[in-house]
Amino acid sequence: MSQTKHAHETKPAAHAPSRVYDRAFRASEAYKATLPDMQNTDASQIQGANVPILQVGISNFRLPLLFLTKDGGKIQLETSVSGTVSLSADHKGINMSRIMRVFYEFQDRVFTPEVVEEILRRYKQDLGSSRARLRLEFNYPMIKPSLRSGLKGWQYYRCCYEGTIDDLDRVRKFIHFDFVYSSACPCSGELAEHARTMRDVFTIPHSQRSKARVVAEIAEASHLTIEEIQELCLNALQTETQVMVKREDEQAFAELNGAYMKFVEDAARLVYESLDSDSRIRDFQVACAHLESLHSHDAVAVINKGLPGGLSADFSEFKNLIC
Repeated sequence: MSQTKHAHETKPAAHAPSRVYDRAFRASEAYKATLPDMQNTDASQIQGANVPILQVGISNFRLPLLFLTKDGGKIQLETSVSGTVSLSADHKGINMSRIMRVFYEFQDRVFTPEVVEEILRRYKQDLGSSRARLRLEFNYPMIKPSLRSGLKGWQYYRCCYEGTIDDLDRVRKFIHFDFVYSSACPCSGELAEHARTMRDVFTIPHSQRSKARVVAEIAEASHLTIEEIQELCLNALQTETQVMVKREDEQAFAELNGAYMKFVEDAARLVYESLDSDSRIRDFQVACAHLESLHSHDAVAVINKGLPGGLSADFSEFKNLIC
């Protein structure tokens, strides 16, 4: 009799894998050596164009980090970290987890831009990349006194330490800093005085909450703290928004705005002058937005130091300056 199977006969079902999580299982070194590694496969496994990638990595992993204060103390802050490296052609991918694992080796350090540089060099070494970038974003608190009442309150500043390293191991270190202030319009102030003197009419000049976003590149072998960046902005603009106020503080703030009225053009130039006077700042960019109370739109300005090959005035994300 023929042993040929009929076409309608099927193969026996394969053995179903276990659907139970084995909490007792431990991966030995020998077992780990058998694990597949898709990132390190050859160029034949690349999908799409076999071209270099300028930045690849992970963004917004968070952990508490220690930061150095102006007086030499330490403060712990929740920090959002983004780390990327370059990937050359003919390489499928990077080991993403290594971005975080390398960073965690530094988690107990007190963070400064100098520590950022150390991590960048490790990224190049450990991931075999030619370039790397690292950003640490955090909100930095400072106790700020009221103008006349003696009250004090916490002011928070959006900050970022950023570092880059290129193919030639050249490192650039930046501090990003947001400064929120009040801007009273000089034109409105003059018109209000005109109405009062010419027609005895009570008027209120318009003013608005405003923001200056500073990017400062730190000069080689120099050190700059967040508090010192804040002081540079305060000295330039004077009218920082207040935390705790009583009536005497509110009156003082009105007087302060009257003494330091400014258009957005004035604000950008004042911050430029302040940053340019500090030799620890190699390069900078300043973007200002005055959130108009007179208009339904905002007034904006961008300025940069103008170094060849340095930071540009190419800033367009003005909606991000809403405060």
